Amino acid sequence: MQSHAVEYEIKGAELQLVEVILDPGETVIAEAGAMTYMEQGITFDTRMGDGSDPDQGLMGKLFSAGKRMLTGESVFTTHFTNDGAGKQRVGFAAPYPGNILPLDLDALGGQVICQKDAFICAALGTRLDIAFSRKLGAGLFGGEGFILQRLQGDGLAFIQAGGTVIEKKLQGDSLRVDTGCLVGFTEGIDYDIQLAGGLKSMMFGGEGLFLTTLSGTGTVWLQSLPFSRMADRILAFAPSAGGKERGED
Repeated sequence: MQSHAVEYEIKGAELQLVEVILDPGETVIAEAGAMTYMEQGITFDTRMGDGSDPDQGLMGKLFSAGKRMLTGESVFTTHFTNDGAGKQRVGFAAPYPGNILPLDLDALGGQVICQKDAFICAALGTRLDIAFSRKLGAGLFGGEGFILQRLQGDGLAFIQAGGTVIEKKLQGDSLRVDTGCLVGFTEGIDYDIQLAGGLKSMMFGGEGLFLTTLSGTGTVWLQSLPFSRMADRILAFAPSAGGKERGED
């Protein structure tokens, strides 16, 4: 199915929102709960599946929903359609501070692999699927990075990143990153989990036991502030049961 050719505007600096502009009859699909506002001519419907295959039967929808459950996301997506006259707008935002990254899937080879919680919304026709790392290291030690999300199509998709987005172009070389800092990558990039270094570095370096290694030819997107890192800091200074902040004497 050819994706709907939607327009968009990114609003804000570090707490961004994407405003998708729909012509009459156009539809954008979104993660449940991502919508911030919609204009009068927009209608919405919660469906099982992404709608990329109009002929998909009930069993196919159930299978797709089951795979989405593995990513920890809702089995449903919300479809927003412009049923009014003229252009209508609907806004979507990420659930934590950061930036929204627009992806032209057609220009990126028709496919992007991203972290399982990165997807916000996409033009109708975009297929949402899961991707398992084929590497043993990633399977054993990758944690959340073992189950990734695959976005396929020829239209626009939008993903979220915590903090600042860093884009890296690989030309046959490799890059090692903290697993939580990976947002997504294009086809042609090989993904694996490897030991961070020697025993002393792993025990006292503060970088964790394992690092994600990305190699090959393509584009990689990183985030400077993964939500898990921010949540750990918040918990560290949250008041304890005795009323004091953790870390206080």
